[in-house]
Amino acid sequence: MTVIDASLLVKYVLHEEGWEKVSETLRHDSPLYSVDHVLKEVANALWKHAYLRKMMPARLAHELYSLVERLAETRVIVLEEERIYLPRALHIALQHGLTVYESLYIAQRARYHFT
Repeated sequence: MTVIDASLLVKYVLHEEGWEKVSETLRHDSPLYSVDHVLKEVANALWKHAYLRKMMPARLAHELYSLVERLAETRVIVLEEERIYLPRALHIALQHGLTVYESLYIAQRARYHFT
């Protein structure tokens, strides 16, 4: 089983370098797991590309976000509540100098011994 974070989902929807590997993982290793916070992070990255950087129209940002939502709705990606991982994530963040956002995925991986 595999945990997928926002950076990989953003890479996939924006077809950034390495997106094909993420696509392959989505096709062959599902279900993948993530925390529900991943939706906020992906939405924020799309906002940044559309609004701040003017790299895409808002309509495309909405379409790409819908794609990510469909991955969750069809359980290609299983979303778990971030709340259950926050205490451990805070501990990891403070101990290793990482953000709590990054540490959420690490805490989730640790709970299940995922890759």
